[in-house]
Amino acid sequence: MNKTVNQKAWFLILPVLVLVAFSAVIPLMTVVNYSVQDTFGNNQFFWAGLDWFRDLMSSERMWDALGRQIAFSAIILVIQIPLGVFVALNMPKKGFWASFCLILMSLPLLIPWNVVGTIWQIFGRVDIGLLGYTLDSFGIDYNYTQNFYAAWITVIVMDVWHWTSLVALLAYAGLQSIPDAYYQAAKIDQASRWKVFRFIELPKIMGVLMIAILLRFMDSFMIYTEPFVVTGGGPGNSTTFLSIDLVKMALGQFDLGPAAAFSIMYYLVILLISYVFYTVMTNLDKRDGH
Repeated sequence: MNKTVNQKAWFLILPVLVLVAFSAVIPLMTVVNYSVQDTFGNNQFFWAGLDWFRDLMSSERMWDALGRQIAFSAIILVIQIPLGVFVALNMPKKGFWASFCLILMSLPLLIPWNVVGTIWQIFGRVDIGLLGYTLDSFGIDYNYTQNFYAAWITVIVMDVWHWTSLVALLAYAGLQSIPDAYYQAAKIDQASRWKVFRFIELPKIMGVLMIAILLRFMDSFMIYTEPFVVTGGGPGNSTTFLSIDLVKMALGQFDLGPAAAFSIMYYLVILLISYVFYTVMTNLDKRDGH
């Protein structure tokens, strides 16, 4: 007996499809349109083809910004993932202090990005900031507006302060889902703390760590507001990441064609690296599962 398939259910997701088309597809197509044309204003466009893409591929400016972006994301992942796991392992598992620590860890995540940048901009100033004034009083030459290393350290520490909580909370959730039977068996076998972490906790939280790595990579690779507020991309171009360079090109120089091509290449790089991350982590998860 043939069953009748009711296709009316598709109408339930039609509003979602319209919303996605309006918020994602249409703007993306607009950027694609700009990337193959040139304009001098007054809605007068001239066909440029792939010229902007060829210029960007040979642009030392873009490759330098990409190198800084990759270095920043790599440093962030190397610091935040182990630090977040360490914090999660040492957080209370239940009771009042567990709730208190969860609330405390969530506070940095609730602060808007531009406010985070403003906080660290003031905090690091030598004349009025607690951090800058303290370091200067100890004779340490710290000026994030003029020193390359000070600018990088400030931006990295700021991002670590802002986002390590996300990794810690995800790792903590994974640890809480581990049944007590595993710990009881390890206690009976007199397993050391390191072996408990290596053979029980780490494999069990690997799934949430994959999510944490992917989220932190994507966010760090797209970072804009915090370093722009603190350093403006300086000193020189030392903290001019891809997003800051793109905004300067689009709004500062008003080069809409190159900026559109830049944004498409930026999007494709993020998509490609995220796909590689996801594929590698999925394969590792499948191997560990077997």
